[in-house]
Parts: sequence; C-alpha cells; structure tokens
Amino acid sequence: MKIRKMLLVLLALSLLSFGLLGCGEEESDAIVLRVSNWEEYIDLGDWDEEELIDLSDGTEILGINEMTTDFEEWYFETYGQKVKIEYSTFGTNEELYNQLTIGDVYDLVCPSEYMIMKMMREGMLVPFSDDFYNVEVENNYYAKGVSPYIKGVYDTLNINGEILSKYAAGYMWGTLGLVYNPEEVSEEDAAHWDLLSNPKYNKRVTIKDSVRDAYFGAVAQYYYDEITAEDFIAGTDYHDRLSEVLNRTDVATVEGVQNVLTMCKNNVYSFETDAGKADMVTGKVVANEQWSGDAVYTMDQADEDGLVLYYSAPEEGTNLWFDGWVMLEKGMAEDPRKQQAAEAFINFVSRPDNAIRNMYYIGYTSVISGGDSNLIFDYIDWNYGTEEEEDGVEYNIAYFFDSEDCENEDYILLTDEEQLKRQLYAQYPTKDVVDRSVVMACFEDEDNERINRMWTNVRCFDLFSLFN
Repeated sequence: MKIRKMLLVLLALSLLSFGLLGCGEEESDAIVLRVSNWEEYIDLGDWDEEELIDLSDGTEILGINEMTTDFEEWYFETYGQKVKIEYSTFGTNEELYNQLTIGDVYDLVCPSEYMIMKMMREGMLVPFSDDFYNVEVENNYYAKGVSPYIKGVYDTLNINGEILSKYAAGYMWGTLGLVYNPEEVSEEDAAHWDLLSNPKYNKRVTIKDSVRDAYFGAVAQYYYDEITAEDFIAGTDYHDRLSEVLNRTDVATVEGVQNVLTMCKNNVYSFETDAGKADMVTGKVVANEQWSGDAVYTMDQADEDGLVLYYSAPEEGTNLWFDGWVMLEKGMAEDPRKQQAAEAFINFVSRPDNAIRNMYYIGYTSVISGGDSNLIFDYIDWNYGTEEEEDGVEYNIAYFFDSEDCENEDYILLTDEEQLKRQLYAQYPTKDVVDRSVVMACFEDEDNERINRMWTNVRCFDLFSLFN
C-alpha cells in the first residue's frame, strides 16, 4: 500500500509538472490586470443572433463573450502569456478618485478628460512605452486607428508641460447638448442653452445634477453676447477665444453663473443624473440636457414607442468630452509585464471590430476611426446610410477620418434628412459643431472651491438670493 501511494504521488507530481493536473502553477504565473471602467461601458456579450452586424464587405460582428474574456484568450494566443482581468466599475469620476485616495489599487482606469488632467498634475500616471505609438507594430490598433481629429485634441492639451497623449489613450467621446421633442420645442429655442431657463418651458425641462455640466451651459448663457458677436466668430483665433471664455472661473463669472443657474433651478422640472432619459421617453419633460451617448440611447428608446426626439448642440458652443485609458503608477509598480498587458488591452478594445462591438453595446462613440480599415465608416453606413438617392442627403464626417482632406468624398455618407438632427448627428457631429466644441479644463483647487460653493448655494441653500 505504501508503494502504491508513493506511485500515485509521483504520478500526480508528474502531471502537475506538465500542466495536466490542476492549474495552480499557471494561475500563479498569470498577469493580473485590475481594470476599472464606467458602469455599462463595455461589451458584455450574449447578443441575440438577430443582432448580427453584417457589413458591406462581408464582415460579420457578433458579441458572444464578454470583451474581457475575449481579450484574455487573444492575449494568450498573441503573447503566449496568461492574463486575468479583474474588472470593476465606478459611477463618477469623483467616486473613482476617492477609491484611489483611500487605498484601492487599480492598474488601468478610464476617467474623463478633466480627471485625467488632474491625475497627470498629481503624478499618479505612468507614461506609455516607446513602442505604444509605433504604427509599424502589427497589434498597435490604437496608434494605427485613432481618429486624427481626436489625436489632434490629445496632442494639443498640455498639463505641466506634457501633452495628454503621453499618458492617455482615448476610448469614447462626444458633445454635451439638448435632447428635445420637436413637437413641443421649436428648433430655434433648442439651438440655445437658455432653453433651460426659458419660462416658455417652465417645469418641462431637466438639467444635469453635475456641477461641471451645469456650469458649462450656464457660462455659455452668461457670455452669450460676447461669444455670438460676429467679429468674435469670424476671428482667426475663434476656437482659442471660445475655449478661454467657456473656461472662465473668476469671481465675477462664478457670481454671474450662479444667477443663471438660479433661474434654471426655478424653471426646470428637476436636476437629474439618469432619470432624464426616461422622463423624455414618457413625455414628462420636453427637453433635457444630455451627453451625446445618452442622447442616442434616449432617442433609440423613444423610437420604440413611436416618439421622435431630436438632439441639439447649442450654437453658443458645446463641451467636447472624452473618456480615456490611463495606467496608474501604484498599480503598475514598474512591472513591464503588467504594462505590456495594459497597453495590449487598450489596443484590443481599439481594434475596429471590437470598437464596433463596444459602440453597439453601449451607444457611445469610439475615438477609433480605423486607419487603413474601413470597418468603422461601414458600420456608420450600416446604421444610418440610405440607398434612396432621391430622398437622401449628404452628411460629411471626413474630419473624423482624414486629417488632410475634410472634403474627402470617401467619408461623405448618404443618409435620411431626419438624421441631421438625430442619432447620427449626436454620434458624429458635423464639422461646424466640433469647431465650436471646447474641452472643459481641469480647474485649479481655488477655482473648484469657488465653483463648488456656488453650486451648494444653487442646489441646497440658494444663499445668494438672500442678499439681493
């Protein structure tokens, strides 16, 4: 019996050494990549067969597995190394930042533009490797496929002398605007931010319960005369001047914004974080301040009920927002294997077919234009194109695909006229909209304190009105 037991032990050890029994050694050798992303912001798979995306070149896309599972398999096949994704989510940028400050450790996270800038300023991030932007590397899907327009934004934004693209890679992007019911709200009224304070729509509009989003629209209202003046718009430095105005945080501006937001507060049905989408679909309100991705979701849901909604990017200017992937210094801990896995994850979700899966699943717009691949434009055509030439209208989105020729006919889509104000317009705004789109800065601590006090007055106490 002792001999038999010994033989069994030796056999088990042999099987373990060849990886045929158990997985302890493989698991211990696997790279653990801790990823934190927004809620419902990546493809979780399990699509129905009728959801198959069949593009004009014969490409078929169907989300069967979760994106993270597919990455684990792809990484092993590509690099011969096991990787395990520990995936979690957060609800706001501030929630993510608080998690990090109390000691939670992540490797790769996806905050919004101002939080990325804050993290850069505080030295929390690891720069990308030298090879990450090498377009000669086969699997560098991000460098090869990021939209030239988005790349230009990332290469221009500067924090403490370093450009954003050194530390961040884009994921999704869009604008801030107004979803409205065209049967109840005129196109002219919806073209301006003061729709939110317009007494004509008293208690029938909602505004974001977010200090930054509310602040942006209020600044545009407060400086309406300045930023809509003909000489201002015609200036060669129009975009830079618009960015300066819409990012003002001085005392006089904050006081003026408080007045505007107090008027909005007295006019809107509610300040909301997520209920605005349902309120639009049910008809409880006729207009709602929304991010473009949520606007697409709202219009899609309304379509199912036979209700047609429109999206507006106000003429005074709109906020260009984006969420991007960054690697955290505490998580990376100077581990080259982990950094390779993190950069590979960014590249994997940036592969055109995977970018399409994520866009379809969450309704937001990827920063990926595809580079030499036509899949992204074909997907846009699959979603919004029409073959009815007599009734169709041309929609130019060449700026997103071609940095040199914004009139490139290869990127002019034939679509239904209605899409000039609907989902296509929200997902891929026209060139004139992006020209008046500005990134909201990461404000200094003193400015944030001033703005937050103002927001508290508006939302909770309305102290300012007591002294006027």
